[in-house]
Amino acid sequence: MAAAIALSQRGRGLSTPNPNVGCLIVKDGHVVGRGWTQRGGRPHAEAQALDEALDRARGATAYVTLEPCFHLSPRGPRCADLMARAGVRRVVIALRDPDPRTD
Repeated sequence: MAAAIALSQRGRGLSTPNPNVGCLIVKDGHVVGRGWTQRGGRPHAEAQALDEALDRARGATAYVTLEPCFHLSPRGPRCADLMARAGVRRVVIALRDPDPRTD
């Protein structure tokens, strides 16, 4: 989780209106995807990490600094859905999302 937190800092002050979030996808002890919320809030950290991991995300564990989003938005897909479709087996979060649409 410390590595995901460090990644999140890359978006600090740039990811508005979204929080800066970091995500690592780990499979068999190896990081197969990493991401952080980009300038202006998109793409989200999870989407970026999944794009890097590709098929290696199936059966992996995602470490995310904030609970993945689960509300509909015209700005992009729900991260929880992206992870489920990619086959991520387990998601470990540092913080629950204060947004009641996700929490």
